[in-house]
Amino acid sequence: MDTRTYTPRAAEVRRSWVVLDAAGRPLGRLASEVAQILRGKNKASYSPHMDVGDYVVVVNASRVGITGNNKLREKMYYRHSGYLGSLRTTSLEDMLARHPERVIEHAVRGMLPKNSLGRSMFRKLRVYAGPDHPHKAQVREEVTEQ
Repeated sequence: MDTRTYTPRAAEVRRSWVVLDAAGRPLGRLASEVAQILRGKNKASYSPHMDVGDYVVVVNASRVGITGNNKLREKMYYRHSGYLGSLRTTSLEDMLARHPERVIEHAVRGMLPKNSLGRSMFRKLRVYAGPDHPHKAQVREEVTEQ
């Protein structure tokens, strides 16, 4: 009986493209699903020290579902340049109006590892505000049998 643990090699990793529709789906649940696909946790060949995940295309980011009564106004995104007094805040409502892609990207980035492996995983994410995306050639259509 062979009891050695299988570790995938970089040449053995097969990546596919997954398209997810964000319309009406809660932001956190969508981001959690995207992060799992980017990490490759949905595959049998998952390895925590390797990037074995798939590419993810998220469409309709501007129509993502937000739970909570006051979350649109009260949830804030912060950025700081490092200079005194340069803290900038943007509410979720403004961020969805101006850059809806960044809302999903920010949520997914927080769920990935905080190192070079997480950065390489994040590069496989593509988010679009509307229903159209330029990756139709990469995405295989499901073949339905009749």
